[in-house]
Amino acid sequence: MQNPSDLIIQERITRSIYLVRNQKVMMDSDLAEMYGVETKILNQAVKRNVDRFPEDFMFQLSYQEWGDLQVRIEEQNEVHSLRSQIVTLKNERGRHRKYLPYVFTEQGVAMLSSVLKSKTAIQVNISIMRVFVKMREWAANYQDLIKKIDELSQNQSEHNEHIRNIYQIIEELVRPTFTERNAIGFKKS
Repeated sequence: MQNPSDLIIQERITRSIYLVRNQKVMMDSDLAEMYGVETKILNQAVKRNVDRFPEDFMFQLSYQEWGDLQVRIEEQNEVHSLRSQIVTLKNERGRHRKYLPYVFTEQGVAMLSSVLKSKTAIQVNISIMRVFVKMREWAANYQDLIKKIDELSQNQSEHNEHIRNIYQIIEELVRPTFTERNAIGFKKS
């Protein structure tokens, strides 16, 4: 059985993963908070090791992406506070930043462990990697489920066509047909 604090950490990590440019990413401010350092310190460490962070590991959000992400964060915070039914202050972290945030892909988060070498950073990275793995497993299962639903839908369409044909045949058998027939029996002359 999992430790309740591990579940809370995993949920926090899961809520900090966003889809930007068709990639799952985590914001620099969320990572810094988890690592127990200031966002500025995290970004300085990354800039000192910029060759370790190519574009597919880390990139800076555009103004449009940042605006869209802020809306999603706000919606997520509202849903989460409704789900827990606890009245809390809105999370204003990162709301009025001087610079556009950086986001890190799964590979970028893994690379952070080589830049931030504290025990906390190592433990947080392990937790984050586990969440990314679980998300991939879930996505694979989800794709299998979608495939099965499509197959069932196709089978249902075929069954519906067969049932329509059966009803049509039954209607033809039950419906009386009127045709000219010769009278049976004797004729009077």
